[in-house]
Amino acid sequence: MKLIADCGSTKIDWCLVENGKVVKQVFTTGMNAVMLTEEEMAQRIATELMPELGSAEGITAVYFYGAGCISPEVCNNVASAIRKSIPAPVIDVATDLLAAARALCGHSAGIACILGTGSNSCYYDGEMIQDNVSPLGYILGDEGSGAVLGKILLGDVLKNQLPADLCEKFLKQYELDRLTIIRRVYKEPQGNRFLASVTPFLIQNIDRPEIKALVKNAFKSFFVRNIQQYKDYNMLMVNFIGSIAYYYKDVLTEAAGECGCTVGTIIKSPMQGLIEFHA
Repeated sequence: MKLIADCGSTKIDWCLVENGKVVKQVFTTGMNAVMLTEEEMAQRIATELMPELGSAEGITAVYFYGAGCISPEVCNNVASAIRKSIPAPVIDVATDLLAAARALCGHSAGIACILGTGSNSCYYDGEMIQDNVSPLGYILGDEGSGAVLGKILLGDVLKNQLPADLCEKFLKQYELDRLTIIRRVYKEPQGNRFLASVTPFLIQNIDRPEIKALVKNAFKSFFVRNIQQYKDYNMLMVNFIGSIAYYYKDVLTEAAGECGCTVGTIIKSPMQGLIEFHA
């Protein structure tokens, strides 16, 4: 049996798979491998995952894809933490971006992108990532992400760049005022998550030309500043994973066309694609 993990900062989706079929699915608390020690990760796996799995017997391989798994040192720490509870012969730890690429493209070459709270992209050769334009985070980059869409929306509301009725509707719906917004963004932790949390307002009002233009311009910035940096970008399918890509796929596809790009697959989460890849 194979154990596949899609790890984010909020939750980890673990799927125990045999012959391409899910035997058991378990959700545990998310973890960022950069922020936790090996011992802390091992403790979470032992106390949250193992009671649900029951036993590590029969697990021959673990494929763990996670946020923060960005260096050999970090990946080795995660592998060591897993091995303390699951002594499988194969323990492979990689980034969430490789998870997206394998889930979206399988064994074919293509461009794989993540559009969720943050954004990222890569050129994938069918097995491994060969090129990556650094996302740089929501202050310097993360174009097209939920955090950046929220940042633009809040800025436009506070600077009266949207029609008055939209500004009033937004502030009332989210029970926000200028001082509260400033505090949530600059004073409290995880400002990026707060910014992303207001993006449902955009999809709810996407029929308004001002809102559609805001979203489309943000997506065009993603294509120009990221996708157009890859060789032969206009000859390859550009594939997406993540909630923002999934819910805004019509506007995303329109923006791609205006930037000379062709959108391929759009999915919300990678697990089914990862199961097929590792089958």
